[in-house]
Amino acid sequence: MSKFRIAHLGFVMAALGFTAATPLVGLSSAYAAEALRPEVGKPLQEAQALMKQGKSKDALAKLRDADKVSNKTPNEAYLIERVRAAAASSAGDYDTAAKSFEALIASGKLSAAERANFSEGLIGIYMRAKEFGKANEAINRQLKNGDDPKLRAYLIQNYYQSGNLTGAENELNNMQKGGRTLSEDNLGMLANIYLKKNDKVGYVNTIEKLAASYPKASYWTDLLNRVVGKPGFSSRLNVDVLRLKLANNLIKKPSDYLELAQLVIQAKAPAEALKIIDKGYKAGSLGVGAEAARHQRLKDLAEKTLAEDNKNLAVNEAALLKAADNDGLVAMGYGLVQAGQSDKGLKMMEAAIKAGNLRNPEDAKLHLGQAYAVAGKKAQAISTLKGVGGKDGTAELARYWIMAINHPMG
Repeated sequence: MSKFRIAHLGFVMAALGFTAATPLVGLSSAYAAEALRPEVGKPLQEAQALMKQGKSKDALAKLRDADKVSNKTPNEAYLIERVRAAAASSAGDYDTAAKSFEALIASGKLSAAERANFSEGLIGIYMRAKEFGKANEAINRQLKNGDDPKLRAYLIQNYYQSGNLTGAENELNNMQKGGRTLSEDNLGMLANIYLKKNDKVGYVNTIEKLAASYPKASYWTDLLNRVVGKPGFSSRLNVDVLRLKLANNLIKKPSDYLELAQLVIQAKAPAEALKIIDKGYKAGSLGVGAEAARHQRLKDLAEKTLAEDNKNLAVNEAALLKAADNDGLVAMGYGLVQAGQSDKGLKMMEAAIKAGNLRNPEDAKLHLGQAYAVAGKKAQAISTLKGVGGKDGTAELARYWIMAINHPMG
């Protein structure tokens, strides 16, 4: 079961202007304009000085002196709350900060830009205090004025953290329906939601999107393990799963290199087996340890089989054509492509598939798509793979090959 990192949504008060010094900018001009009384102005200035020293809690205490002043003007009350908002935010007193922010928003003294910033700041305070319901109410009020991707991200995060998985799922799916490509973090969150809800189909679909757009070993490993475990998956496709693992640099164990090499020799593709074995040697997985001699024997077998196939190519091809063995011709054509004879091999595969009478026609198209990819014919590979159907794993593997072709693992 995979785990995904959920993006941390920070609340940068400084970016919104809520620093210790900023809230009192303009205090002197306001004082001159409205003759701020000393009994209000003095504690405000002292609170500002305490905040500059990092003593936000002391600043909150000092503001209580200003609160005691009777008959405060609207401007005096506004400035007190503005300083209190900054002090409470810095002190981590989220309840007090929220009340101050609410008072400032309701004061009518904020410009449209400041009102939006303070509204977002209030959302941040609610979220820090884990008041997700209040935060989402505030977010939805803001979203009525127009969509904001940042606020939408906060909303989704809040739904998830508060356990409202359906709300988060709906928001994420609506984003996709609206044509937006989800970030890796958002897809990871959606995958986690499906895990928690035991929605296997939704989970695998989301892992496919992660592997396609953000290819990583963990996503590919999870995806391929799940397709093999899917009810109805045919074991004859194990070789193709291993081929996908090799294409995505997921094969690390000597036993996996050996298994794949043996399977492709059996599938009449000794040249491919040699490529696999050579890759294992270069990776340091083969040719070392107690099994080194066994590795060499398999390499020798692949070389011998390839030499014999090349020697008897014309005779074997004639025999297959005479017997109308189209399955054999598909296999031979694939082997030729892997051996560097792309034109001859592709034509052989195309003709055999067109002739029909195949045991597993979808497998044949899957292998033709892979052969096009090996030959460097990307567009034809993708077009062919898109046409692969089947309910025993071929359709899924064809999709995964397209993903691997479009977004190869580094």
